[in-house]
Amino acid sequence: MSVEVLDGATILGFVEDEEAFEGSINDLFAQLDTNHDGLLSYSEMLKELQSLRVFKTHFGIDVKTDPDELDRVYGSLFVQFDRDSNGAVDLEEFKAETKRMMLAMANGLGFLPVQMVLEEGSFLKKAVERELAKVGF
Repeated sequence: MSVEVLDGATILGFVEDEEAFEGSINDLFAQLDTNHDGLLSYSEMLKELQSLRVFKTHFGIDVKTDPDELDRVYGSLFVQFDRDSNGAVDLEEFKAETKRMMLAMANGLGFLPVQMVLEEGSFLKKAVERELAKVGF
């Protein structure tokens, strides 16, 4: 993990850079698709969904959350990706929903820089690295 400064433009630039964004999407999809069938099941996506730490912290402090509530939240997130409701997420669904979420984050951040703690290899970290490379860092 590292503390980085970013704003909506950082994320927007990453999403609009087809080569960088699609390459990252393809890499993560391939990593999650453990049975290599070209589809992500709920169980294949669950670990990634859990890494989002939804409701597990409150101002940085771990809190105990009802496991049934977490299951409902993770199921709801999976449904957002599974646009055709066939019980699996294909690459195009994964790319479209990830792009939608990234653009929503960019819109929410706006153009005022903020400091965030980012996981190594996350899309936000890759967005920051892309921007730093453009300015010669």
